[in-house]
Amino acid sequence: MLTPSDLRVSRKQALGLFALGTVGLLSACSQGQDSLASQADAGDAKGYIAGDGSVTEYAQGERGQPVEFEGELFDGSVVRASELRGKPVLINFWYAGCAPCRAEAPWLNELYESYGQKVIFYGANVRDEKGTAEAFEKKFGVAYPSFRDLNGKVLLAMSKYVPAQAVPTTVVLDAEGRVAARILGQIDKSVLKTLLEDQISA
Repeated sequence: MLTPSDLRVSRKQALGLFALGTVGLLSACSQGQDSLASQADAGDAKGYIAGDGSVTEYAQGERGQPVEFEGELFDGSVVRASELRGKPVLINFWYAGCAPCRAEAPWLNELYESYGQKVIFYGANVRDEKGTAEAFEKKFGVAYPSFRDLNGKVLLAMSKYVPAQAVPTTVVLDAEGRVAARILGQIDKSVLKTLLEDQISA
């Protein structure tokens, strides 16, 4: 039987292997840039800054206050962050024209199917109008709702953790509504699964 110590080692090994596997490999949207800063300074007007899939976890004492926002979903309903307390929350920032967003959509769907009863899932679309976003969701079978975040309210609430225009980025909130983890760039399904399970069992 695995002891808690064994589980911690296994988890560290999994994240370590992921980190090794992503060294030097940028997402499809990065076009060879080696950092967020260099992309921001490039002035190529491509409209986004792509991450490299790096994973950041925040210890309990580093999480600060619960995030606060009020966002409108594409169906017109309004959701407040304060209403989401009690369960972990996953928020994925995306838009339809982003190649890594399309690539990771099936993995997010699979995780939603596995954990949708234990974790609250939301997308946050930072660019598209309703028709474009809904076409993407239909094409990729996305079953969880998305915020229409053209005004940046949801993004602004997590600006300490999500660089402006960094797409895709996936944030995991703990049950108290604090940022517990962030993946900057296209997700690795197994790593995100581990992050979700950490919060479910916390």
